[in-house]
Amino acid sequence: MTETTESELISREFVVESITAATADVLSTMLELEATPGQSVVVKEETEPSSGLVSLIGLAGAWAGTGSLACSGTLACSLASHLLGSPCETVNEEVLDAVGEITNMILGNVKTMLEEKVGPMGLSTPTVIFGRNFQTRSARIHAWTVVPFTIGSERLLVQLCVAPNEEKNKTTLRPGFQMPHILTV
Repeated sequence: MTETTESELISREFVVESITAATADVLSTMLELEATPGQSVVVKEETEPSSGLVSLIGLAGAWAGTGSLACSGTLACSLASHLLGSPCETVNEEVLDAVGEITNMILGNVKTMLEEKVGPMGLSTPTVIFGRNFQTRSARIHAWTVVPFTIGSERLLVQLCVAPNEEKNKTTLRPGFQMPHILTV
């Protein structure tokens, strides 16, 4: 039997399969929408500034990183309308909250699948940003697995960047101070 290294615990294929399954499940079950997955890519360089909406959520545990959903304002309104069961025509607080909840559901399901391989993980509260000409980037992990989905004529990007958390194995922050306990969801 060969020994599995920590970096082999989560393959890119497993991440793509997890994102695809979680996204399809949440969109079909909770929003009654069909999403067609496209070809996944790994993005390592910073992207050009974009416009629209992005919802970010952090993951922490033996592996740590960030997940996100990105889409146009039009698709955000459509997703919110399906989730809430009432029409949403402009991006407002209700739409931002709905997209944050959709992010939480999709990436929460992805987190559950990842936990089968790497153990318990925590999930942060989503942060949702809407505007023009903005960029997002991860300070520590620079390779994002991006899975595009087509919903009608619109595009939804579900993205994840995770890596082994070197800090997780340290027992103290400074001599005499214990590492805080991470609550798992």
